[in-house]
Amino acid sequence: MQPTKLKTFLWFNGGLDEALAFYARVLGEDNVVVLSENRMGAGQPLFTAEFSIFGQEFIGMNWQGGPEFNDSISLSLNVDGQDEVDRLWAAFTEHGEAGRCGWLKDEWGLSWQVTPIQMGHHLSNPDPAKAAYAMSAMRAMGKIIIRDLYE
Repeated sequence: MQPTKLKTFLWFNGGLDEALAFYARVLGEDNVVVLSENRMGAGQPLFTAEFSIFGQEFIGMNWQGGPEFNDSISLSLNVDGQDEVDRLWAAFTEHGEAGRCGWLKDEWGLSWQVTPIQMGHHLSNPDPAKAAYAMSAMRAMGKIIIRDLYE
C-alpha cells in the first residue's frame, strides 16, 4: 500500500511545456525534475505533468479555459544574497509582472515570492526599532534590496 502524498496542483491555461522549460533554465535543471508526463497525443503539448521544484512535488495541467492563477497562492523561493534575488527577479519579470514586497508573477500568471534569507534577520532583529524599520522598508519595495532593510 502506498502512503498518501500531498502535491500542489497547478492549472496552466496553456504553456505548461514552456513553463517547465523556463523553470529548469532559471532554477537549474537539477532542481526542476519532470517525474511523469501525459501528452495529448504523439508530438502534442503536455496535458499533465508531475514535476518537482527543489524537491517540492507538483502536478501541472495544461488546459485552456480554466481559472487564472491569483495571489492567494504563491511559490516562495528563499535565496541567499542580493545577486540571486536580482538574477531570479530579472528572469521571472522579463515576461512577467513585478509586484510588491518580493512578490511577482511569471509569464503564466503564477505568483512567486523571491525572498533573501537575510531579510528574516532584519525583520526579526531584537531591536524593535530596527525590526520596524526593516518591515516598513520591505513593504515599500518591489524587489527586495537587502541593504535598504537597515538604517
